[in-house]
Amino acid sequence: MTTAQSTPTIKISLMGRIMAPIRAVLDNPVLAVPALIVYMIAVTLILLGLNRSDPLFPLKSSLAFPPLVLSPFIVLSAKIDWRFKGLLVLAALFIFLPLIGMYDSSYFELVIQICIFSGLALGLNIVVGFAGLLDLGYVAFFAVGAYLWAMFTSPVDTYFKVNNMLVSANYFYLFIFLGVAVAATGGILLGLPVLRLRGDYLAIVTLGFGEVIRVLAVNFNSPTNFTNGSQGLDGVLRPTVPPFIPDIIMRVDQTLGIPISNANTLAQQMLFYLVAIVIIACIIVIARRLDDSPIGRAWTAIREDEVAAIAMGVPLVRMKLMAFAMGASFAGAIGVLYAAKQSFVSPESFSLNQSIGILAMVIVGGIGGIRGALFGACVVTLLNLQVLKNLSLQINNFKNIDAVMPPWLVAVILAVVGGWILWKLLKALWSFANRWFGNAKQAEQVRVVVWGVLVAAIALLTLQGSGFRFDDWPAQLEPAKYERLVFGILLIMMMIFRPSGLLPEPRRKMEMTAAKAEAEDGAIGGGG
Repeated sequence: MTTAQSTPTIKISLMGRIMAPIRAVLDNPVLAVPALIVYMIAVTLILLGLNRSDPLFPLKSSLAFPPLVLSPFIVLSAKIDWRFKGLLVLAALFIFLPLIGMYDSSYFELVIQICIFSGLALGLNIVVGFAGLLDLGYVAFFAVGAYLWAMFTSPVDTYFKVNNMLVSANYFYLFIFLGVAVAATGGILLGLPVLRLRGDYLAIVTLGFGEVIRVLAVNFNSPTNFTNGSQGLDGVLRPTVPPFIPDIIMRVDQTLGIPISNANTLAQQMLFYLVAIVIIACIIVIARRLDDSPIGRAWTAIREDEVAAIAMGVPLVRMKLMAFAMGASFAGAIGVLYAAKQSFVSPESFSLNQSIGILAMVIVGGIGGIRGALFGACVVTLLNLQVLKNLSLQINNFKNIDAVMPPWLVAVILAVVGGWILWKLLKALWSFANRWFGNAKQAEQVRVVVWGVLVAAIALLTLQGSGFRFDDWPAQLEPAKYERLVFGILLIMMMIFRPSGLLPEPRRKMEMTAAKAEAEDGAIGGGG
């Protein structure tokens, strides 16, 4: 008896069809390099052509700036020689992004924030992704680095000011290394009492540690004032700008004719940007070397099975402490940079929401992957600090000019927003129709009727609708106010449709694929 074997069919999604030509260009070494150069130049010219007086500026900025920020990831995904990749990434980081930052300093501010959160995501990825230790108090080490620089430079009457222990701005780079050492020590102190904990218990203890640091910052203003309590420390010094940075800005101004309103502020921003890039580069190199070393393999063994790791001779205590110390040290360095950039530090900046936000970046990008952590930080920060805020600004701009959305656009938006839900409902309805009628022709007739009703409803709404006046948009529904809701929906969607992350680490992706295949085999076997 022979068994008929059916050829498996591969379903290509609409997004897959759209991305196929782009993927074909990136996979062609001859076309990829010129295409990427044209891409970055085109996006830069579009951004340089935007005008803040344009009522549509927030929307145009939200559509044009993320492609430039994410261009290094597109370059790294192309199948070209690594030397070309390095040159293109350096061009994006040190030519195109600074050029846009000089044209509009708000872009520089946004890029610096992305760099700060990228460094924090990389550090947390060491603890959560490499070693599998769920840390919900990671922001505490960020606070340690920030307060370390703030306490020694703020003119507020703290213990350090009263005892003439303040330092000059020239010590900034030394304090980056001190922040690494002090935060690493804090990571070891946290690791010691939680060595035997795992899972939910570890998460609860680390969460408590983060809150302890925040509460200490609030209450360390008496009997001796160290942190100035809830009022925070202002006037934190910023590092001195090297002379070559203003020279570069003036040369760009003279060569390209870019109008520069405040050269001093712009030079300070460029310094922070360069320092942040150097710190992130060091973190990436260290993380990559650790991941490819026996230490990284020991962390992977601990993440997968602690009992098996101990049986194989992995020094559990030492490896866990090293994971906490390495992750904390990165946060300490970023904390010093953050305090200097903000020139103000307060306990409210280091709440539990910050830890959860950083963890969300790692999850969205891909747990355990360096590139994934960077990508997640970029996506979440852009969504939070640009896209949602710009959508609110765009709505307010429409209100100011008394704009009315035409009926056809209302219908299209409703169709797009509700399309996915309707598609799922219709698929369930079609499955029910197939079972109910037992006839493919009758089921197809039902589908035609349903789609006809939907198209007729959209057409009726378009013809008879009066449009939507933006003055009627309630202030309570401004997108910027729903940051946490958007994060929650994003995480839920990630866990359902792409649990390995947007840019999953290859080993993690293989694990998820193997687990899914095993579950499907089990379901088939159980059904048989």
